[in-house]
Order: sequence, then C-alpha cells, then structure tokens
Amino acid sequence: MVATYSILSLLIIFALSLLIVRIGSIALEMTGLSPDVASFQATSAFSGAGYTTEEAEQAVTTVGRRKTVKALIRLGSIGLLGAISSLILSFTRTGGDDLLNLLYILGGAGVIILFARSRWFNRLVTPLIEWTLSETTELEISDYAQLLGLQREYRVAEVEISAGDWLAGESISELDLPREGVLILGIRRDDSYIGAPQPDTETKPDDTLVLYGEQDRLKELSDRLSGDAEAREDAVKDHEETLEEQKQLIDQ
Repeated sequence: MVATYSILSLLIIFALSLLIVRIGSIALEMTGLSPDVASFQATSAFSGAGYTTEEAEQAVTTVGRRKTVKALIRLGSIGLLGAISSLILSFTRTGGDDLLNLLYILGGAGVIILFARSRWFNRLVTPLIEWTLSETTELEISDYAQLLGLQREYRVAEVEISAGDWLAGESISELDLPREGVLILGIRRDDSYIGAPQPDTETKPDDTLVLYGEQDRLKELSDRLSGDAEAREDAVKDHEETLEEQKQLIDQ
C-alpha cells in the first residue's frame, strides 16, 4: 500500500511539473516569444539549466517575461527532484517488488507524456490556460520589434489621430502611405481593433494607427502638419531611393 501511494505521488509530481512548464511556456508566448523559444526557455528556467543564449536574453527583456521566468525558477527550486528521489526511496524500502514498481512508474510517466504531447489535449487545455492567465495577469505582446524580427532602423509604432490631423478623415488608399515606405498594420478604434484594414477604410479622430516603417519616417509622419506637400514629396523620394538600394542588393 505504501509503495502504491509513493508511485501515485511520484506521478502526480511529474504531471504537475509538466503542467507548470506548460503554463510558463504559454505565458511567455503571450508576451511575444515564439512557441519553440517559449517552450525551451520555460523548461530551462524550471529545471535551472540556465542556458546563456540570445534567446535567454529575449526571455527577460520585458516585465511580464521576467516575472514568468522568476516564478518558474522559484517553483523549480522548491526541490521537486529531491521530492521525487525521496518518494523513490520510500517505496524501495517497503520490501516490495522493485522491478514491478519501476514498471508502474515508467508506464505512468509514459501515459502522462503522451497526454502532454497530444494535440487534442493541448487544444483543450491551452485556451483554458490562456484565458486564466489573461484574467489573472497583465501579460501582453509589447515587444513588436523582437517578435517580428525587425531590423534596427525599422519599428512598429502607434500614432494617435486627433481632430484636424492630416491623417484624419482619409481612406487608407487616399493616404497611400506605402509610397512613403510605411505600412498600416491596423487601427485601434474605441475598444476594437481593425487588423489589415481595407483600402476603403476611413480613419477617424481618436483612432490609433499601428504603423510599420523606418523609425525616423514614423516620427515625421506623427509630427507632419496638414497640407505639408513638400514633406510628402520628400518622403516618397526617400522611399524610392531606398527601394533602389534594396534592388541593387537583391541583384548582387
């Protein structure tokens, strides 16, 4: 009986360890890390392996990520491996069939791993974990540059539109920002978000445009005065020169 309780306790601890790593992985994904990087860093932090890689540096660049990694390290340092060792010793001292106990452990661990790796189980559990984390934490994707792998001179920025701004009351096609080397990724409007807006979508005061482009160009756009045709011409000319430089690089 003692051996049975020990085996069950061991398997429960193993299952909880996998669950904790999974929760940590999803939390890191919610901050902008890719699934593969998030899973590796969650496992690394929980196990205390501490790999010093560029990906490890990304895992601590935001407050949400640092909190997640810190929680994993603390949970991992509680001594789960020591607890597992103690449980193994406890049932090996009961005088039972050690080989049979080992088979039970391996079989139970195999079943748990199969569940943890199964797609249908992850499809069932992942949304629940994401909902719980979104309700109980403030994790959100804020590191656009790292998430999208942008070059240093390029950024994703938000530009607020006020009444009377040159960006207000125009359709996406009329603004024609791609000629200036700027893409409109989305529009924040009230409590909603318009992703990849259509060409006939019109901007409104109090909208927030999510733009992608060169950092200096984005700043100039946000500061540009209404009717400044010269600034528009300069921006178009600069982008055409950039396109020519890029074409030469491609042809090399």
